[in-house]
Amino acid sequence: MRRLAAMLLMFVLTACGGGEVAPGPHDTPPPPKPAATRKGSSLSCGDTRIRFPAMPEGLVRAGSFTRLGSLTRRLTVRGVVWQESMERVYLGVVCGVRSAEQFATLVAGSRLTVYQGEPALRWTTRSGLRNFMWLERPGTAIYIGTTPGLATLIKTIASGVEPTSTP
Repeated sequence: MRRLAAMLLMFVLTACGGGEVAPGPHDTPPPPKPAATRKGSSLSCGDTRIRFPAMPEGLVRAGSFTRLGSLTRRLTVRGVVWQESMERVYLGVVCGVRSAEQFATLVAGSRLTVYQGEPALRWTTRSGLRNFMWLERPGTAIYIGTTPGLATLIKTIASGVEPTSTP
């Protein structure tokens, strides 16, 4: 009796234009839509290209920069800015640092540390910007800066950096 009532209801709904019938157990569902992939930034110093990881959802590209005020000497800087509300992330490369000794004196008042076996500098500006930079190879230093609300992203971003050399 239930089966007859279900079939009758299906015919009535179909005849009246009551909408689509739910797929049966043997119908194949439509293929899933591909997930949107977020691209990271890519910057270069000479023949060294640095690929930064994609930024988390909510951060949008908000410009670029060619100068770091904390540097004690003029060097070529290339960078991009990501922003969410009033919080910012700065990603960049500093070109022209040839030795670890030169790198160690690049930012007055910074703390010299090590990152993945390479010399690194940490410093905070008067405005509260958290900064981290390491000498990836002679000629190329990688820079990450964040406002205080996004400071926890520095480690995540640094671990996703991929340097490559072009032939």
